Amino acid sequence: MKKIIIFFITAISFLTAKAEEGMLIPSLLSAFESDMQAKGMKLTSEQIYSINKSSIKDAIIHFGGGCTAELVSNQGLLLTNHHCGYYQVQSHSSLEKDYLKFGFWAKTKEEELQNASLTATRMVRLDDVTSTVLTGFKESDDATTKNAVIKKNIEQLVKDAKVGNHYEAEIKAFNYGNNYYLIVKEVFLDVRLVGTPPNSIGKFGGDTDNWVWPRHTGDFSVFRIYAGADNKPAAFSKNNVPYTPIHFLPISFKNRKEGDFTMVYGFPGQTEQHLSSGQLKYIIDKERPARIKMRELSLSVIDQAMRSSDEVRIKYSAKQASIANAYKKWIGQIGGLKELGAIDKKLKYESEYLEMANSKAEFKKYSNLISQMNDLAAADSKYDFEYQMAIEYLYSGPEIFDMARVLDEIFKNFPAWVEKNEVEAKIAEEKKKADGFFKDYDEIVDRKIFELQTAEYRKQLPNLNVDLFEKKLASIYSKSILCNKVRYLAFLDKLSAKSLKKIKADYGYAFYTFVNDEFLINSLPKFREYNSKMTSLLKTYVAGKYEMFPNAKHWADANSTLRVTYGKLEGSAPTDGMAYMEHTTLDGIIQKNNTGNPDFELLPRMKELHSKKEYGNYGQDGELWVCFTGSNHTTGGNSGSPVLDENGYLMGLNFDRTWESTMSDYLFDATRCRNVVVDIRYVLWVMDIYSDAKHLVDEMVLKN
Repeated sequence: MKKIIIFFITAISFLTAKAEEGMLIPSLLSAFESDMQAKGMKLTSEQIYSINKSSIKDAIIHFGGGCTAELVSNQGLLLTNHHCGYYQVQSHSSLEKDYLKFGFWAKTKEEELQNASLTATRMVRLDDVTSTVLTGFKESDDATTKNAVIKKNIEQLVKDAKVGNHYEAEIKAFNYGNNYYLIVKEVFLDVRLVGTPPNSIGKFGGDTDNWVWPRHTGDFSVFRIYAGADNKPAAFSKNNVPYTPIHFLPISFKNRKEGDFTMVYGFPGQTEQHLSSGQLKYIIDKERPARIKMRELSLSVIDQAMRSSDEVRIKYSAKQASIANAYKKWIGQIGGLKELGAIDKKLKYESEYLEMANSKAEFKKYSNLISQMNDLAAADSKYDFEYQMAIEYLYSGPEIFDMARVLDEIFKNFPAWVEKNEVEAKIAEEKKKADGFFKDYDEIVDRKIFELQTAEYRKQLPNLNVDLFEKKLASIYSKSILCNKVRYLAFLDKLSAKSLKKIKADYGYAFYTFVNDEFLINSLPKFREYNSKMTSLLKTYVAGKYEMFPNAKHWADANSTLRVTYGKLEGSAPTDGMAYMEHTTLDGIIQKNNTGNPDFELLPRMKELHSKKEYGNYGQDGELWVCFTGSNHTTGGNSGSPVLDENGYLMGLNFDRTWESTMSDYLFDATRCRNVVVDIRYVLWVMDIYSDAKHLVDEMVLKN
């Protein structure tokens, strides 16, 4: 218990350090309140996070489990990024209703569109339960015994947290298991699409501008949370009503200036700041380049197909965006890490760590950790590589494998369907899923991706022996049921125990099964063993940082839990001879459009409004701000996060980092790293002036 207390005292000890780095646990914000206020904030920590009364945290929503959103009206109106809501927009689009190209705006609540499986989650509270989780065993107990006790403690805490309420709960490990937090949350099940700008605004700049500054993207979409008559989560029903939030964000409508206080509140996904030099070298030299190559092959097919067909463009827009986003990020990440000499910086720190570990008898337990981690990475990172390549191939590659996994589920569940006399109903359900899959599937595109990625996968994993399938590979797309809707539905119509056995000879399914079994049987156990060993070493290594360097800045890696980061509105000078301003304007959109690059395509209305300078009340000094940058530490998952001013009012929506910043998942540099934000005034201008959806702006509270 004493060690745990020391750990948490040191965990919040860097309040005098630069504010730009770190993703702070909101329940610990009182330690940073004075520093934040010194930088311009006019709020108290309790106004930002409180479990006893309404606070800003109650307006921050985990959108779909992967992005952040914020409540902006007393009628459950929700803002997030265009790219976060892109799948929903794409799923409602067709050649007849091309919402991707022309946008969509519901004029009434009755016109708002249902989204199956989309959730919006409010965090109710965040409790430190470290001492309870790490009790009931002795330090001398083996790992199996300790893990069993920890698992039992976690299960009991989660069970207790859900008694007498409608909430869900989970416990997450922080700092590789040195700390544990209980997260209690309210999950809303009825989230409807209210509006989205056309791609020429929401994706303006496309892949050309992705991860790049200056940026001119109106990256936003609008949803609404619905609840039951009791204001609690409920499954979709026409009887549901707009959710009345505990708190919603007023809009910061005043002029901006460089140096203004900014705070980002959201759900950052993952950072890995503690990796050893050996681990980071493996990522830079081997893992990232191989994954980049796999995605490059997919994009070479998809991009060409989307340019040649509107039908394919609609089908693959969301998929392309997802693949391309990580692809370009990883390229910038490698470049940034190399340019900053990340390996040398790691080696320098490791030398300091080792020197400190050898300076006192009580620190000796940390002296071998770095060499152990680097040796482990050198010997066994190949298992991580096999895992990462399998994920790229089997889960982000050819979509034929997605249908193969569906078949696996059918095989597994069929006996139970028969026993419960549910076969007919389940077949109907599977047919509905198949309709959704094949609606956005193109066999020719998928075949080309399969051919390219299969060749690359075999090249990267030369020990994978697929000689048995050599002659069958070329026949998969002409014979397999997995890539053809007619053949697949015919299979479902005749579904029986006999047909399930027969389908195992299907070329596509047989090949998937072979590759997947190789992964599950040979690669995955070795990866898990490697990961477990490394995590155990990292747990002790991080504990050593806190104990040996108590006055250094420490913060827990992002893990998709609610965090706060603060900084200011400012530009940057990331390369020699280049200084970036802190904001962009509508003028820049027109300038980029004039280059003729198809990523800068506009619909006529934008040019008309610009030529008339029709900015309404949304301009500043004769300009219409579009985007700005801040010195806030963000990562994936922060997409859609509110960027708040000193009063807690909404300045804009975080949607990206600059290319120079992408390495911040591993190494943060306060002089270079900038988050990219779409100004809320541009968002409202697009709603009101451009899209004639002023009724949505009227729901909000504007503060000058």
